[in-house]
Amino acid sequence: MPRWWNWQVHPAPLKSNLIDIWGCGGTGIRVRFRSVWTKVLEGSTPSIPTKLLMMKFNDYLGEFVYGALDGTVTTFAVVAGAAGAGLSPSVVIILGFANLFADGFSMSVGSYLSAQHDNDPRPPFRRGLATFLSFVIIGLIPLLIYLWDFVFGLHDANRFFISSVLTFLAFAIIGYFRARVVHTGKAKAMAETLILGAVAATVAYFVGDFLEKIIQ
Repeated sequence: MPRWWNWQVHPAPLKSNLIDIWGCGGTGIRVRFRSVWTKVLEGSTPSIPTKLLMMKFNDYLGEFVYGALDGTVTTFAVVAGAAGAGLSPSVVIILGFANLFADGFSMSVGSYLSAQHDNDPRPPFRRGLATFLSFVIIGLIPLLIYLWDFVFGLHDANRFFISSVLTFLAFAIIGYFRARVVHTGKAKAMAETLILGAVAATVAYFVGDFLEKIIQ
């Protein structure tokens, strides 16, 4: 390759990678490459609705993380306590949904009232709604296997084990997004979230097992 041919790679901005190719005579040719996430979308730029949705999600990422974390922890605690007490799957579903909507509503009201006194530019109703939706949708994950069993039926399946696996996957995802909120390492945030869920589930399981032995 001739000595006069020199590649200079510039730090990539958020939405594109820039490479300057300097040729003979000092004439610069700038080639703009599309970003990685654009390539993922089959080489096309994201649509305006997609961009707006991503921006809105980032605006309410904190509410999503803490609502999802609380919903998953409390619902899985209900499942673990019911499993320790040997309760039937139908009872687990009833208790789980009661927790989802009652506790989710309570948490969303708290977020709504807090937003009214925080001088937050975001509408309080949207903050409360984001908290409620994340609480219910992500908090539903520990109950999915029990709902599947209720609708389709399972034979000799360890429902609590499957629920535990699904829940810990949810914890890992929540921990990943939590790292963006608290500005810490992803591995650390995921580990902390997993440990929190494991401790809560362990306590609930043994309390349920202990009370079941006393009552019966």
